[in-house]
Amino acid sequence: MPDTPFPRAVITRRTLLTAAGAGAVAAALAACTADAPPVPTPTAAPSPTPWSPPSEPMRFPTGFTWGAATSAFQVEGSLAADGRTPSVWDTFAARAGTIRDGSTGEPAADQYRRYEEDADLMASLGLGAYRFSISWSRVVPTSTGTIDSRGVDHYRRVIDALAGRGIRPAITLFHWDLPQWVQDAGGWIRRETADLFAEYATACFEAFGDVDADWMTLNEPKTHAYVGHWYGAHAPGLRSSDVAAAAVHHQLLAHGRAVERFRLSGAAGRIGIALNLIPVYPTDPAQPEAAVRVDARENRLFLDPVLLGTYPDDAVGGEAGQLPADPVTFTGLQKSGDLETIAAPLDFLAVQYYGVTGVNPGGRETQVAPTSAAPWQQVLPEGLYDLLTRLAADYPAIPLLITENGIPDRSPAVTVDDPERLEFFRTHFQQAARAISDGVPLEGYYAWSLLDNFEWAEGYTQRWGIVAVDFETQERMPKRSAGFYADVIAANAVPPAKHTSWIGSINPRAVAG
Repeated sequence: MPDTPFPRAVITRRTLLTAAGAGAVAAALAACTADAPPVPTPTAAPSPTPWSPPSEPMRFPTGFTWGAATSAFQVEGSLAADGRTPSVWDTFAARAGTIRDGSTGEPAADQYRRYEEDADLMASLGLGAYRFSISWSRVVPTSTGTIDSRGVDHYRRVIDALAGRGIRPAITLFHWDLPQWVQDAGGWIRRETADLFAEYATACFEAFGDVDADWMTLNEPKTHAYVGHWYGAHAPGLRSSDVAAAAVHHQLLAHGRAVERFRLSGAAGRIGIALNLIPVYPTDPAQPEAAVRVDARENRLFLDPVLLGTYPDDAVGGEAGQLPADPVTFTGLQKSGDLETIAAPLDFLAVQYYGVTGVNPGGRETQVAPTSAAPWQQVLPEGLYDLLTRLAADYPAIPLLITENGIPDRSPAVTVDDPERLEFFRTHFQQAARAISDGVPLEGYYAWSLLDNFEWAEGYTQRWGIVAVDFETQERMPKRSAGFYADVIAANAVPPAKHTSWIGSINPRAVAG
């Protein structure tokens, strides 16, 4: 925490109504659907006084899910194995200058071949669930649409390995690795990609629908749209705000169609979407207008269509803080019935939380909290509480899962000594428990990430795992944070102070390190 707390007037649907022009915004929100929920009454900004945890452990509800997460391209390796064809990330990484250390997704953490070993590791930590993604390029490797049984069989083996150890699968259908053959046909710029995704999703539901799993249609459509299609720093490396807006709508349409297919398939389990959300704090609470627009761009552009069936009218346009795309063109992408499809009822909302942002009156994002080794990540544990309570207050009731939350090591060197991550987890677990005690329907938490892995444009220069991976030998070494996490899971509670104990069943090399 900064020595002097900043004004914590987090932007919510409530504080939105205190901004200039609030009457028009409120009217637009209320008019979007005939049965829209009532607009909450404006309330005062949260107190800037830091929250103090109790002196006793904070306990979680019986049955709370503790898990860890990865994604296919970041951990699998074996990029040419068993018929897999390239994704946009294979193509992007092959371009000079796109990845910080010039690396690729080979070998990553070699999980395609080492999934049994990793399942044993998960069991030793006491994990009750594992979130992983399916590589679309392994299941549907070509434009013919033919399903490759080798890819299906691989993921069946992964699921069986988890089930055999009592670990619940949490399956993400799309974690940014769009098949290159889909990109060659236009990718998320084209509406037809939503149809292709629905067909791929149907194949997965048919193959694995007997499994009681938590399914996520998309991982962070915002990041994929903005960083991959607007900033150009991620695959496919495009740089157009209008293209990014199209990627937003077509991804969300794909999500809705996959949810519809899930219901028709009769698959077991539950389905939701994973959205990365960020509390937005105006640096001057007396002038929150630009922060309201940043909140619309970062949060409500995704939450509102999925949970309310409408797009906010202040997210896209030419004003400071908006996605600078043509709002008329964006509206033109929306065909009759699209929003009803996008808002298909969900079983849960997956929330991915990494930190907060500040916005000055001119619309510029500013630092308002300490950063991690990832310069974009402003760490404020209380922001997680603000986010969770905002979701519970501003949107229809829905179970919540935290499906990503984590921090990178300070050095790219292999290490098992990660006190910063341990303290990060402790303080964030406390805020999660605090939110639950205040009535938020939070049902689970997944640490990002299980393993050190290929960190997108950063290559292997950032390590986010609770388990260290030596990429030369592929040896796995649980870090101190993994031992702390195992203790939290065993107790189903987070301790009040810095924690140094260790579960004896974990690899003792982590202690010696």
